[in-house]
Amino acid sequence: MQSDPGFYEYWPYHQRPRLTWPNGARVAFWVAPNIEFYELNPPANPHRKAWPQPSPAVPGYSIRDYGNRVGHMRQMALLNKYGVRGSISLSTALCEHHPEIIELCQERNWEFFSHGIYNTRYTYGMSAEQERSMIRDSMETIYRHTGQKCAGYLAPALSHSEDTLDLFAEVGTELFGDDGGFYTCDLFHDDQPTPINLRSGKRFVSVPYSLEMNDTIAYVVNKVEPRRYGQMLKENFDRLYQEGAESGTVMCIPTHNYQVSCPHRMRAFEEALEYITGHSDVWVTTGREIAEYYLQHFYDTARADIEHKNASAKWEATCQ
Repeated sequence: MQSDPGFYEYWPYHQRPRLTWPNGARVAFWVAPNIEFYELNPPANPHRKAWPQPSPAVPGYSIRDYGNRVGHMRQMALLNKYGVRGSISLSTALCEHHPEIIELCQERNWEFFSHGIYNTRYTYGMSAEQERSMIRDSMETIYRHTGQKCAGYLAPALSHSEDTLDLFAEVGTELFGDDGGFYTCDLFHDDQPTPINLRSGKRFVSVPYSLEMNDTIAYVVNKVEPRRYGQMLKENFDRLYQEGAESGTVMCIPTHNYQVSCPHRMRAFEEALEYITGHSDVWVTTGREIAEYYLQHFYDTARADIEHKNASAKWEATCQ
């Protein structure tokens, strides 16, 4: 019986080789706006309902439409103010439904990574070939509309399969060589990037993407108030900043334009952004840039350290 996903080894946080970010930054900080498209009446999936209420789910659909009509513009202006380029977790159907949003993000040099095609169509129940086709479609759509070679992936509505990471890396290589399909946001196991094991052996990395700092988890699941959410963001940063003096850490704020961009929630988010970007030794960056930097400068060292520690642990076990 498999005891863990098998994508990575146990690797103690406090005993790793030192990680350093550009210009001596303690924290690599990125914001991942989830810009999604939800269908009013999507195809049924026996493993998960798209909406909790019977069709037509007008309330759920329309608040998400509010996000793309109003919330996105509000959030984009705020991120611009603090010099943050978004790394968009994109429902790629948005390229056809709202190309004007894509154009605005392109003008600001934001990153686009794949979040599937629709956030109402899940990986659950797909065959490997069906999932491969969906991933390929999403990556080709991003490239066709933006010219970007998609580097990262977050499964639609977090509907991950056992094959997702392997398929994403393989399709990325087929389409774009080493420039495509080399990081994931689907694993929530660390505060630093980590090497990931794939069947292809491709150099592939997990970039920290926080569920705890995710605005939907905060507001909908944990039901915190906006002021408390803003304080959580600052406290999360403070701890990572403190630890980053010893070895670089990553902080991600995943947002949704129908959550954090509601008028009564914007001040708390702005105060957190002002606080975080007000520190000079913070690398304000994107998911792709974090992955690229780690792959270039630390991936091989990390692999060697993991292998050494695993070999030592096995040797100690045989000697007992």
